[in-house]
Amino acid sequence: MAVKRISPEQALELMQSQGYCYLDVRSVPEFSQGHPAGAYNVPLIHMGPAGNQPNARFLTVVEKRFPKDAPLVVGCRTSARAQHAAAILEQAGFTNLLIQQAGFVGPSPMDPGWGPKGLPSSREADSGRSWVELSSEAE
Repeated sequence: MAVKRISPEQALELMQSQGYCYLDVRSVPEFSQGHPAGAYNVPLIHMGPAGNQPNARFLTVVEKRFPKDAPLVVGCRTSARAQHAAAILEQAGFTNLLIQQAGFVGPSPMDPGWGPKGLPSSREADSGRSWVELSSEAE
């Protein structure tokens, strides 16, 4: 089943009114440049000197932090990684997933993401929501 795509504004509304959590699957450096306020950072890939490498602990960390029926909005930079992450999570049995289309930045100025739309953003992770904290909890 295809995971439904929603706008940044719809994502914010669901987070505020229905308790959805925003799962930002961008790399740690991207997340630290700005992300939806209150987002959890579980990278799908890690950036490094040798290039991008898949995060072998992605699913393990998400499963440790969230129950399979948790309401999650999955987002990234433009939505490509979010789509891939949502497919992995759906295959693992997560049942309440949405993809935030256009991601944080947006694929183009004509299709802006969360940040360019001026929605609540932060450069600091809330307590317990950074990759370092989430990955250490899953050990």
